[in-house]
Amino acid sequence: MAKLSPLHEDRLLYAPKLPGVLAGNISEVALTQGNPTEAVANTAEVAALFPQTYGAPMVSFTKGSSQLNTEAIHIGVILSGGQAPGGHNVISGLFDGMKKTNPNSKLFGFLGGPSGILENDAIEITDELLKEYRNSGGFDIIGSGRTKLESTEQFDTCIEVCKKRNISGIIIIGGDDSNTNAALLAEYFAQKESGIQVIGAPKTIDGDLKNDNIEISFGFDTACKTYSELIGNIERDANSAKKYWHFIKLMGRSASHIGLECALQTQPNIAIISEEVEAKNMSLGAVVSDMADIIDARAKAGETFGVALIPEGLVEFIPEVKVLIAELNDLMAHHEAEFAKLDTLAAQTEWLVGHLSSAAGAVFTSLPENIKKQLLLDRDPHGNVQVSLIETEKLLSEMVNVELVARGSKPCKAQHHFFGYEGRCAFPSNFDADYCYALGYNAFLLIASGLTGYLSSITNLSAPATEWKAGGVPITMMMNMEQRHGEKKPVIKKALVELDAAPFKKFVEMRSTWAKETSYTYPGAIQYYGPSAVCDQTTKTLALEQA
Repeated sequence: MAKLSPLHEDRLLYAPKLPGVLAGNISEVALTQGNPTEAVANTAEVAALFPQTYGAPMVSFTKGSSQLNTEAIHIGVILSGGQAPGGHNVISGLFDGMKKTNPNSKLFGFLGGPSGILENDAIEITDELLKEYRNSGGFDIIGSGRTKLESTEQFDTCIEVCKKRNISGIIIIGGDDSNTNAALLAEYFAQKESGIQVIGAPKTIDGDLKNDNIEISFGFDTACKTYSELIGNIERDANSAKKYWHFIKLMGRSASHIGLECALQTQPNIAIISEEVEAKNMSLGAVVSDMADIIDARAKAGETFGVALIPEGLVEFIPEVKVLIAELNDLMAHHEAEFAKLDTLAAQTEWLVGHLSSAAGAVFTSLPENIKKQLLLDRDPHGNVQVSLIETEKLLSEMVNVELVARGSKPCKAQHHFFGYEGRCAFPSNFDADYCYALGYNAFLLIASGLTGYLSSITNLSAPATEWKAGGVPITMMMNMEQRHGEKKPVIKKALVELDAAPFKKFVEMRSTWAKETSYTYPGAIQYYGPSAVCDQTTKTLALEQA
């Protein structure tokens, strides 16, 4: 083992807190079932695709007489998708729950993500191995990957591998797409009467895997605190130098949860919320004009500096650009080979203008060349534009300066940043360390209760950990049908920022003040030691939602 930093050594000793209902004797944990559930949309279509698992009830754990299976079992765990702080603690909670119930149970970690189960590439996770990773960031204990589990051949391979290892339960730790795959896997296993259960754990720093029963996805708290520290540092630098405007793009393709949370933590001069842009049907020009208004007004007041937060996925929420991207995705799904033969941007543009609608073609033609190229880069695994590669922060700063000059004002001096990877593997905050441990422990109890196709759920998260509630959400309850690779497929519906909810309303209440005045707050580094009010606090978003 490599030499550890003093913080790392000390964090290994941290004892995560559990919800009170799970903290005692396993024999006193009882399962309570609620009413049957329905998908959030497209109920008939989703139900038809999941005849074995659709309509399962919500479940919760309470104090009572346990009916948990206490026999020794083998469970496999998969880390899927991008990293998020706390993944190691989900595995720690899972391991400890298993061993507390029966010391002879074994946990196998499939290496490199879902591909590990397809290749039967796994290691046994032991206490000796796990003790080096508890309360640490990253997914490096077994690694992660983005292989999709969606074909019959893959599902049959999974059954074969599980049978070889005597595995009767799979835990998939991932985001909305990974847990959609978990639901498909659970359904197939049930149809084949394989005896293999599948449970998911809600992971994504983007915060878009969320509903009434999944109050927050793990890693969001730590990532936002990490980004907010960096934003606060930049704000202080801006207020010291008094000459730069910092355009900061923040991770979060499909929703602006990170941008909203970081704005509430740091109080920047500008924070764009993609969902508001879409709701107001704002054009790219309107977004630029609003930003220029604030920058111009501050300059005239002698404040020639500022900070603007920009969501990674903003361009997909601007109506005319959203239409363009949707048409590009559809074209690439059906004409990829034909398009690949075009070797210059001019040829590509000419071909696209001939195949796009006139409106979308006009938007594409109007874009700067570097943005055109970024829109045409290789698609992501779902066949979509890789929005994270579009330098929206530079596009906006350039367009803002063109607008300012057109008004007869001076252009601003721009600095550009993109905060993404910086937040994915940080040491988890105390909140995420506790939350993730509870998610893993709870996931094992769902397996021991004989359930499949559920997502581990820990709620009441703005309260102290001892008051948290534990249970499970049927994954099919969170699904709708969406277009993927030119076909309608079942997927977990992404949760967007709600414009009528308390966090956004609080932001709206304050943003005009932040735009005019230099109101920056400096969160500083994540605190692991000291008063609970400092160390165990959750996000501003969650606190406002549950106030």
